[in-house]
Amino acid sequence: MTLALTQSDFRAHIKKYLDQVNDDDEVVYVARSNSRSVAVLSQEKLYWMEKALQVREDSLDYAVARDQLIQRHVLPDDPIVESNDDYWGQFK
Repeated sequence: MTLALTQSDFRAHIKKYLDQVNDDDEVVYVARSNSRSVAVLSQEKLYWMEKALQVREDSLDYAVARDQLIQRHVLPDDPIVESNDDYWGQFK
């Protein structure tokens, strides 16, 4: 679940929200003045996002990064593919 907060609420409960970012893999959006905002996310989540963007899509590194982002609910899970003759025929 993503959280959207005011700057004063974030400041008043910073430990609670930072724990949610790290322990529950939450993303916290903090609204600031002048219609500006920031996002707070874990270093690990940011690492996998950057990794997925920096490597080739057909590489093992991309597959691992993509899997990590699926586990963190950043990307949707892959649809289940029916195992029938049409499916397997595409690999011949």
